Amino acid sequence: MAAREERYVIGGSVQVDDAYLGGERSGGKAGRGSENKVPFVAAVSLSDGGHPLRIKLTPVSGFSLKAIAQWAQSSLAHGSTVYSDGLVCFTAVTTAGCVHQPTVVAGRKPKDLPEFQWINTVLGNLKTSLSGSYHAFDFRRYAAQYLAAFAYRFNRRFDLSTLHARLIVAAANCGPHTQRSIRTAEVHC
Repeated sequence: MAAREERYVIGGSVQVDDAYLGGERSGGKAGRGSENKVPFVAAVSLSDGGHPLRIKLTPVSGFSLKAIAQWAQSSLAHGSTVYSDGLVCFTAVTTAGCVHQPTVVAGRKPKDLPEFQWINTVLGNLKTSLSGSYHAFDFRRYAAQYLAAFAYRFNRRFDLSTLHARLIVAAANCGPHTQRSIRTAEVHC
């Protein structure tokens, strides 16, 4: 699923947000510095009518200008308009030929930000999906796979009857791998 999702870029009107998988461990650091938190960029492309089309959920090394510039180069179509909550690192999307439209959130709650309705909905659905599906997380190792599985299903939601067949084709096109490489999440098709 991750290999299939890497092939796509999103474009047009795009909402982005910074997010984290994981939480603090007992006795560990709290907040953004927790060793169990994995930063990722969540992005939703919208139709002309303002409805979600595709999503990208991509783990990043952090929310720096360099990391977001690299993410934008590989994930966004040239000429897209990117809407963010004003986090400074998102200005780096301009290096990929995109227009950045920040909205300063200033402590407002998601329900008070209708302009970010879809990115907040996707992140809420992701959280619910992960907490209902996985009972023991190893975010450092499997973050990309968890996010790719969610994105794969979301991006193919318009034709659910073919989802299983498409997944079988993707698996069949993936070469053989050792059990060790599968368990250590080193599989790349």
